[in-house]
Amino acid sequence: MEMVSPSPNSDLNLFRYSLLTLYLITPPTFISLRFLQAPYGKHHRAGWGPTLSPPLAWFLMESPTVWFSLLVFSLGRNRSNPRALALLSVFLFHYIHRTCIYPLRLLKTPSRKAGTVAIGFPISIALMAFAFNVLNSYLQMRWVSHYADYEHESGWWFWGRFSVGLAVFLSGMAVNVRSDSALMALKREGGGYKIPRGGWFEVVSCPNYMGEVVEWVGWTVMTWAWAGLGFFLYTYANLVPRARANHNWYLDKFGEDYPRFRKAVIPFLY
Repeated sequence: MEMVSPSPNSDLNLFRYSLLTLYLITPPTFISLRFLQAPYGKHHRAGWGPTLSPPLAWFLMESPTVWFSLLVFSLGRNRSNPRALALLSVFLFHYIHRTCIYPLRLLKTPSRKAGTVAIGFPISIALMAFAFNVLNSYLQMRWVSHYADYEHESGWWFWGRFSVGLAVFLSGMAVNVRSDSALMALKREGGGYKIPRGGWFEVVSCPNYMGEVVEWVGWTVMTWAWAGLGFFLYTYANLVPRARANHNWYLDKFGEDYPRFRKAVIPFLY
């Protein structure tokens, strides 16, 4: 993986300190989420302040990945480079879905309710996610559009690596989207929570999280950069503890009816 060389340039210093921040927040995120889950979805609980409707929360907190990514990319010296544009397209492919399409699908899915009140998404959690997305969008797009050294990298190495990474990325995204669709279908059936069945749900409790982790493995291969690796590590630190918590939630709720051979997020292992 390439790393930018030291320079007094203030923009480069901002990039390097931002990259360091991403790596520094990853271990505390993993450790804290082993003990305290973000209070939305299955883990909703009071005491986290005002809430938004989940579709609006997802749209707002994920939106920097589109508008801020495009802004940062447009300022890069490689903004017209076909390789940079290819990477931008992949990044936006995921986040246009997550920012626009996913919230629209949520609008058509009945919200779970606590008592007689629909469960909202805490604004405090949405703000933290918004801040992370600003940081990460800056890092990924600044690397892709400005600091990546496309001129001194052979075409076969870039496009070969890109093709392998893209195949991994698309495989993960397909699992992520299909698993989200299956969960939404269960909600539309009504009658409370049910055990998900079919597809990757037969081997893991949270294939949606598994798919997203796989996506960013592919992104790491495509970018071959510390920024891409940092994003994958943070995604793992964020989603794997939540998958474990969801798995335990299913076991507690459904008891002996829940398939004991299922793992939380990594098939046959964890």
